[in-house]
Amino acid sequence: MRHIALMIAVSLAVSPLSAAEWRVLNAEDVQAALEGRKLTYGSGAWQEFRASGRTLYNAGHDSWGSWGVRDGKYCSTWPPSDLWACFVLESDGEAFRFVGESGDITIGRYSD
Repeated sequence: MRHIALMIAVSLAVSPLSAAEWRVLNAEDVQAALEGRKLTYGSGAWQEFRASGRTLYNAGHDSWGSWGVRDGKYCSTWPPSDLWACFVLESDGEAFRFVGESGDITIGRYSD
């Protein structure tokens, strides 16, 4: 009996029943998911993605940047820098996960 309980505990630890299944979005999906929308992040910050390619981020004060889709990824640049940072965008059907090149992750949900 103890052996069965241990096997169940190990299988639950390896494959949790409630794990979100994230799907990588392609270029068209990234554009459609973000353009004209607003996301709120867990920290209380929010971001609008304008159709013009401008983006407004607010974490207590407004910060304007630019956004677009490059090589199938969400990319943005924020003055005074002119360098673009790109992120793989994933969705589980309810939220969006931005995954950076170094593995950093930010999760947002629609708030509009």
